Amino acid sequence: MEGSSLSPPLTAFFILFFQFSACMSSSSAAHTNTDYIKTSCLATTYPHLCYDSLSIYANKIQTSPKRLATTALSVASSSARSTLVSMKQLSKTHGLKPREASAMIDCVEEVADSVDELHKSIGEMGHAGGPDFEFRMGNIQTWVSAALTDEETCTDGFAGRAMNGNLKKTVQRHINKVARLTSNALALVNKYASTHTPASP
Repeated sequence: MEGSSLSPPLTAFFILFFQFSACMSSSSAAHTNTDYIKTSCLATTYPHLCYDSLSIYANKIQTSPKRLATTALSVASSSARSTLVSMKQLSKTHGLKPREASAMIDCVEEVADSVDELHKSIGEMGHAGGPDFEFRMGNIQTWVSAALTDEETCTDGFAGRAMNGNLKKTVQRHINKVARLTSNALALVNKYASTHTPASP
């Protein structure tokens, strides 16, 4: 007596059907995730930069406001660390005038503080969600705001025509990028803080 197994063509059809269904489901989820990021980024000052910097992490973020804010902080932190390396290199440029050298030293210190503040914010986000949610979010908002202020303060020392034009432009280019990423992270942190309650999962 022959078994009731499917014929090879029919088996192949079902395999292809399930593969196609799985692919469509995965594609739909990915589209939902990127749409969520795009919509959330509208709450930031630099929505295009926000989307470009976060959409590559869509599978990780999915539709979680906490993961979105945490990822935005991580992106800003990574940029701040990279900027700190660049500022240290620029501070060693030969032929700097005393005022330029002093401005670079101050800038390095400001960006280093920013790196520390963003690092602490990421750590605190890992504990956010319990009964002390508001307290922890308050800490995060304070630190990220301070990081943004530190980054913006870096460029204050380069005001005036006496500063080296190329050096000034290079510093501003680096600082503008990290400051915008930090600004976006702060907006997403604020959004998470305002829509989340301690009782939420």
